[in-house]
Amino acid sequence: MEQTANTSQSEAWNGAEGTHWVDHQDRYDAVNSGFNDHLLHAASLTERDRVLDIGCGNGQTTRMAAARAMHAVGLDLSAPMLQRARRTAAQEGIDNVSFEQGDAQVHPFPPAGFDVVISRFGVMFFADPIAAFTNIHRALRPGGRLAFVCLRERHDGDLGAVLDAMAEHLPAPAPVDPHSPGPTSLADPNRIHEVLTGAGFSDVTAKPVDAPQLWGHDPADAANFLFEWAPVRAMRSNANATETERAHAALTEAMQRHHQPNGVQLRGSAWLTTATR
Repeated sequence: MEQTANTSQSEAWNGAEGTHWVDHQDRYDAVNSGFNDHLLHAASLTERDRVLDIGCGNGQTTRMAAARAMHAVGLDLSAPMLQRARRTAAQEGIDNVSFEQGDAQVHPFPPAGFDVVISRFGVMFFADPIAAFTNIHRALRPGGRLAFVCLRERHDGDLGAVLDAMAEHLPAPAPVDPHSPGPTSLADPNRIHEVLTGAGFSDVTAKPVDAPQLWGHDPADAANFLFEWAPVRAMRSNANATETERAHAALTEAMQRHHQPNGVQLRGSAWLTTATR
């Protein structure tokens, strides 16, 4: 992979973070796939389109785009996740898809090489989001379309209350810049507009959308899985054994409130964002 501007993200996604997503590909897809229809409908793909999927991860949205378009390219920092993406595409016999390892902030995309850029929760981690979206802007043809989903504030959905129940038993976190790379760095729609217009995009819209997110088949299973999610590991990184145990118990109890016949389901919240070059 060429030089990366997002070194900390590269280390995470080529380390424990990426491995966890590979090992639990089906589970993460179950959490996030409720937003697929929102994303792909907004992208308005046609069989003539060349599609770029930013932060493609294990490749579910890239494969779905390929089924609707002429060709789809998935880009991600994570070598382990890209290996899984290639293997799954091959198993499914999808031959109009390819995957590249790279940092979207600096990757040498072919100028005007794509008709549509999509992303499902892959654009919130840039060290310099304006620089990254400027690079993505160059990759689109004039009139090309951008469509992505990014997380809203965590209390806009069910996850906030679940995490609060756990956080009561953990050391208070240090203050962080809300715009620093992370899951909610684009949670403010004004920030989305500022970044995208600063990168040269026009017709910027950010529409709130919700979707069900399946976290596990019962409260204990869901809590065990969420407890190993990287943001939660960060929340409990300074906790002692007693605090960790109490936090896990509180998380399991909070998941109980969302137990339905098909499993533990939380309402997820995102911004469905579109823009044009």
